[in-house]
Amino acid sequence: MRIAVVSPLYESVPPKLYGGTERVVSYLTEELVRQGHDVTLFASSDSQTGARLVSFSRSLRLAKNCQDPLVHHVLMLERVYQRAKDFDVIHFNIDYIHFPLFRRCHTPHLTTLHGRMDVLDYVPLYREFREEPVVSISYAQRRPMPWLSWAGTIYHGLPKDLYNFSSGPGEYLAFLGRISPEKRPDRAVRIAEEAGVKLLMAAKVDRADRGYYEDVIKPMLKSPWVEFVGEIGEGEKNEFLGKALALIFPIDWPEPFGLVMIEAMACGTPTIAWKCGSVPEIIDHEVTGFIVEGIDQAVEAVEKVSALDRRACRRVFEERFTVTRMARDYLKIYSKLMEERRPLLRAV
Repeated sequence: MRIAVVSPLYESVPPKLYGGTERVVSYLTEELVRQGHDVTLFASSDSQTGARLVSFSRSLRLAKNCQDPLVHHVLMLERVYQRAKDFDVIHFNIDYIHFPLFRRCHTPHLTTLHGRMDVLDYVPLYREFREEPVVSISYAQRRPMPWLSWAGTIYHGLPKDLYNFSSGPGEYLAFLGRISPEKRPDRAVRIAEEAGVKLLMAAKVDRADRGYYEDVIKPMLKSPWVEFVGEIGEGEKNEFLGKALALIFPIDWPEPFGLVMIEAMACGTPTIAWKCGSVPEIIDHEVTGFIVEGIDQAVEAVEKVSALDRRACRRVFEERFTVTRMARDYLKIYSKLMEERRPLLRAV
């Protein structure tokens, strides 16, 4: 199958440090190549892939001279459109900006939506383009717009050998991701203090969240129970997560997926997570972690988490969240879209 995969340009594929969407794009792209498909990846010039790379600017988040990231994405879309006939299917991972152009394109295509959908500004846009086939990364993500042309729900997956199993029992609580109000790192600090367990925070601070970090989180880092590690890369995650007693995932927003939960699961590390967004779909309560609804419940979970079987965490990861399963699910949708498009192409 000739497949085009279109990535955001904010991070390289895979990202050098933090980056969820581009990381998933990388895992999927390399697995499709491994399975023998002819894959073209549209991504930043500092990307590394076994696919055919059509590159543009360097990753924009770390670029010093990028003033308008939309420009680079518009140029990329023009390149994709010019080559659309070269592909059996085009898989977009860039939200909605390609919709006006590609509703006029005869090549089968789909869009994986990686972000939250409960934004009022989205409603008129998605109503206008409601025929565009889209994929959700959890059923929770769909709830604000059940009327879209959902082609399926496909959970993210990781390469089976990306992380090594760690038998534990773990030495500290781990917070991994972004310092932002919706991720609630302040809750993680409170849990560590009340449970009397060390918290290591490996997180990046985006420019938009700098004020929140300075005003709310930085003063909390003076706590003797907290150590701020900063942003870490892929190569450091295995040790960081594998040596943890538990991952703390204290979110306060409708998280569409939460890749870090399955990264921890792959290491055998359970997760203590708030009952928000996709969490009940990803975490099996009292098997791969605990789903909680408050600080007190989270502290109780810290006290019980060492009793969970870390081998069960790894087993669930291998059963539900590998990249092989993710690629298989996407290939089924690619094939279905191609079959649906063939009568239309014959009529043109």
